[in-house]
Amino acid sequence: MDLPQFALHAALEERHWWFRGRRTILRRLLHALIEPDGKHLIVDVGCGTGGNTAALATEYRMIGIDPMPEAIKSAKQHFPKTEFRTGYAPQDVPEIADADGVLIMDVLEHIEDDFRFVSEILAAMKPGAYLFIMATGDPALWGIHDRGFDHYRRYTLRRLQLLWEGLPVKELLTSYCNARLYPSVKIARWMSRISRKSLGGAQTDLSLPPKPINTLFYTIFAGESRRLERVLKKRAKPYRRGVSVFAVLERKDGTLIPRNFPENLERDSTPWRK
Repeated sequence: MDLPQFALHAALEERHWWFRGRRTILRRLLHALIEPDGKHLIVDVGCGTGGNTAALATEYRMIGIDPMPEAIKSAKQHFPKTEFRTGYAPQDVPEIADADGVLIMDVLEHIEDDFRFVSEILAAMKPGAYLFIMATGDPALWGIHDRGFDHYRRYTLRRLQLLWEGLPVKELLTSYCNARLYPSVKIARWMSRISRKSLGGAQTDLSLPPKPINTLFYTIFAGESRRLERVLKKRAKPYRRGVSVFAVLERKDGTLIPRNFPENLERDSTPWRK
C-alpha cells in the first residue's frame, strides 16, 4: 500500500463500520478458542496501522509486526502502550514459536506467493496454536478498490483452502463473511467499475458514512460473528458467498517444509486484474 492508503486506514480504523465489525468477529472467534486472560500471546502479522493489535491488547499479550515503517510509525503514535515492530514474519518475530494464536487479517491478498507465506508462518508455529485468516473474497468483486490497495487476488473458499492442503493442520472454520451486505457491495462495485471511479478516498471504497448508516452497517456485519462461532463449533453451515473469506486453523504435530506457489496453478485468475 502507498502512504495515502495507510493514512486512510489510520483515520478510519477506530470508527468505520467495516474495521469495527471485523474486530468484533475476530474477538468472538478468538474468545471461543483462546482464553482472554492477558497471558496468552497473539502475534498480529501484517498489523498495518495497529487497530486490531491495540484493541486486543487488554485481553492478550499482543505483538504487531508489519514490513512498512510508515504503518508501524503510525501504530506506535496512536497506540504507544502496545508492542509494534517493523519487519517480516516469521523471521523478525521469533516469539511466534511460543504464540497461542497468529493473525493474518487482510494480508494474503497483498502477497504474490501466498503459498510460501502461509506455509512459513505455519512452520514457525507450535502444535496446538491457532491461525486466524481473513482475506478479500469473490473474484467477481475485483475493481478499483483492489488496485488501490495493490491486491494480487480475491479468494474463493477453494482457492483459500489450497494454501494449507496437505499440511499438518486441522481446518476448524472456512467461510465467507460480510455476507449480509454482499448484494449492496456487489452493486457498489459494479457502479465503481462503470464510472471508473473509486467510492472513497485514496483510490479505495473506504469513506465514513453518516453515523446512523455507519451504526447500521456495523450491526449487520458484526452480527455475523454469532453464526461464524456456530460454524466453528460445527453447529451451523458456512456462508456460501461474501465480500471476504475467513478461516481458522489449528497447527498439528508434524514436520512442515515451506513450499512455493504451485507451477500448475495460475497466479492470477481475477477477471478484473488488468
